[in-house]
Amino acid sequence: MQYRQLGRSGLRISAFTLGTMTFGGKGDFAKTGDTDLAGARRQLDLCIEAGINMFDTADIYSAGVSEEILGAALKGRSDDIMVTTKARFTMGTGANDAGLSRYHLIRACEASLKRLGRDHIDLYYLHEWDGQTPLDETLEALDTLTRAGKIRYTGVSNFSAWHLMKALSVAERDRLIAPVAQQIYYSLQAREAEYELLPLSRDQGIGVQVWSPMAGGLLSGKYRRGRPQPAGTRQIEKWGEPPVHDIEKLYDVVEVLVSIAEARNISAAQVALAWVAQRPAITSIVIGARTEAQLVDNLKAADLVLSAEEISRLDAASAPPLLYPYWHQASNASDRLSAADLLLLGPAVAAKAAKPE
Repeated sequence: MQYRQLGRSGLRISAFTLGTMTFGGKGDFAKTGDTDLAGARRQLDLCIEAGINMFDTADIYSAGVSEEILGAALKGRSDDIMVTTKARFTMGTGANDAGLSRYHLIRACEASLKRLGRDHIDLYYLHEWDGQTPLDETLEALDTLTRAGKIRYTGVSNFSAWHLMKALSVAERDRLIAPVAQQIYYSLQAREAEYELLPLSRDQGIGVQVWSPMAGGLLSGKYRRGRPQPAGTRQIEKWGEPPVHDIEKLYDVVEVLVSIAEARNISAAQVALAWVAQRPAITSIVIGARTEAQLVDNLKAADLVLSAEEISRLDAASAPPLLYPYWHQASNASDRLSAADLLLLGPAVAAKAAKPE
């Protein structure tokens, strides 16, 4: 297992994080799984044995039950094991039981600590943007929690690039403790994060944890062009998170995944996970599993190194189109691009350079 520095912080976390959305199985989260305490302990055993030192949850997962199960499963284990959790979504019926207000964040943090049975949260994420609460209020609340020892690092999740950049600016202006990480969706199925979020991370020193690196199972190899979809699963046409905008392109990606996997005699899931883990600016990928067999298979991807040729094939099948102003920059600004710019524009600049005059 690799350990990577989390952005500009001094914290090192495992390249794989265990996600616990499957813990509890309450309400809408029953669709993701229903892992109980015994199953959670077994998953933690496997992950810790593999070298994972970070475990991810959120207060909204099964209305707090995921946090309770994770906390119980961690009891008595090494203090070196770290936990991330999140707050923002509705956790009650009151007018202030959601959002990123000081009122809600401090109450949410204290409630999470109680459910987890811990005296601190290692990495506390704002789970989603709140456009109605001033950022200085939100960041001041996080600053208060950090200085009180209740959280050690802060991050954001599902923010746009301008949201995060504004948060960093407000933190610098007001001398508040700033976010050091973002947790985002990124996979071979949808690479929109390459437009702004990943370049921002490289430029500003922000760590990146990736949620759903297998696109909710779409990249597992079970969904193939011209074949019946697996029984008991969601239909691709009705997929909610992440949405599927181009089914044919998805099938093209899966065919390349399966081809590489079959040549190596491994699963397509391992190839999909390894691709994300090897991308520039990625700190850690969040994996989760309904079954022990799925988890064991996913963990094998931590040791998988894809060749340049395999990565090139996957890149070509999944590449996002260059929207404006990026195609213009690739054509006219290639003489003065930064490393952050080249995260997106590098392939286009290289292709242009390779063309004969």
